[in-house]
Amino acid sequence: MEENIKSGFVSLVGRPNVGKSTLLNNLIGKKIAITSSKPQTTRNVIQGIYNDENTQIVFVDTPGIHKPNHKLGKVLNKGAYYSIDDVDVVLFLVDAKAGLGKGDKYIIERLKDLQKPVILVINKIDGLSNDQIFSQINDYKDLYDWADIVPLSALKDKNTKELLKVLKKYLPDEIKYFDESQITNRSKEFMISELIREKVLRLTNEEVPHSVTCITEQIIKDKDKYIINAAIIVDRDSLKKIIIGKNGEMVKKIGTLARQDIEAYLDAKVYLELYVKTIKKWREKEKYLTELGFTDFMEK
Repeated sequence: MEENIKSGFVSLVGRPNVGKSTLLNNLIGKKIAITSSKPQTTRNVIQGIYNDENTQIVFVDTPGIHKPNHKLGKVLNKGAYYSIDDVDVVLFLVDAKAGLGKGDKYIIERLKDLQKPVILVINKIDGLSNDQIFSQINDYKDLYDWADIVPLSALKDKNTKELLKVLKKYLPDEIKYFDESQITNRSKEFMISELIREKVLRLTNEEVPHSVTCITEQIIKDKDKYIINAAIIVDRDSLKKIIIGKNGEMVKKIGTLARQDIEAYLDAKVYLELYVKTIKKWREKEKYLTELGFTDFMEK
């Protein structure tokens, strides 16, 4: 029996594009949440599991909280709020370079009903002077009764160990919920779909992100390799043409980059077959939201 185990569930919340997924990947030490410079990259609540000798922290990465303009946006926000209510500690991430904005104040108002520790994480401090960092702390410190304030850079791995040290003070449980070898609760299919979607976001233009999702339709293990069939779903034919590209060059590039990451994730050779499919207005239709995996927070 292990002694002095400390554990708990910790939610990462904040506006879109403040670096929640980058921080999660940094803390876990492996890529489990996709990252992109485009807002609203994270669409599902993802659990990443941090383990050391006497600690287990289950991190819940959430979609950025924003004002929704379609049904998918409402589902995403519902997921983010659910994760705040159902955890032991909340990490509220803000972007030091962007500074205090209306979106931050909107979330802080929502946090005010909570009876649990909320730690302010001021991310993206790389390149800022100490005076600029202190100025950011001053802007936020009186807006809420923060349990702690930790400035860091998730991208540059600056002060992230300090965040773990601070977090351990607030963990309430004394049991490990997951096997120590497990780093996420998500399925292979989900992880593969997300790695493909990340490449679509990185390689295509501004209009694509909100209109695309991916589904892993089949995974076949064949001796020492995997054969994977996956679909990229868009809501109109014009986007389908962009993703396929001239002579199929774009979808080929997406497939090549995705395959490299999938091979690193599965630690095996991968044969990846991608195709692109149009489902008009998929974001507005509950049937498709359910089929595409956005089921956790749908209205029952």
